[in-house]
Amino acid sequence: MKVMLVRDVYKLGRAGDIKKVADGYGRNYLIPQGLAVLATAGALKQVEKIRQQAEIRRAELNTELKGLADQVKDVVLTFAARAGETGKLYGSITTQDVATALSEKTRFEVKKHQIDMQPIRNLGEYTAHVRLTMDLVPEVKIVVHREGETVETDEAETLEEPVEEAQIEAAAADSAETAEA
Repeated sequence: MKVMLVRDVYKLGRAGDIKKVADGYGRNYLIPQGLAVLATAGALKQVEKIRQQAEIRRAELNTELKGLADQVKDVVLTFAARAGETGKLYGSITTQDVATALSEKTRFEVKKHQIDMQPIRNLGEYTAHVRLTMDLVPEVKIVVHREGETVETDEAETLEEPVEEAQIEAAAADSAETAEA
């Protein structure tokens, strides 16, 4: 079935595009939701008008959400989770968990459908994409650590390294003194 998109549809196309889709997808989802119309001769005459309207709507949305995108890309979400000895989580961190945490931090409603990531099932650092519009897709850093442990930051790691080297040098000096005596 050939349809003409009236609105931008994620992973399908932009408004005004003519796409060939499965009959059920077009008949049961795209057309009833008002995202597309059948690609008839009458509809094809309106392609330019639909593209221009969509371009204006897209530009307005991008300017509105630009500040939010800048705010979201700096966010680091940390999750404490129970995990086994190998680092595998007993549960998983899902898109709903990320959307809820992101909504709390940014005070902007983010739906789980806007988060692009696979469920997280191991400890570590991950990135997720937040799809605000088709053009604005900032990344969010996600840190998953074991429950009860503290999160190590880059600053803490750089401070700990010189201390360890100093301890090694002090131990070497002590062993050299005992060897001389």
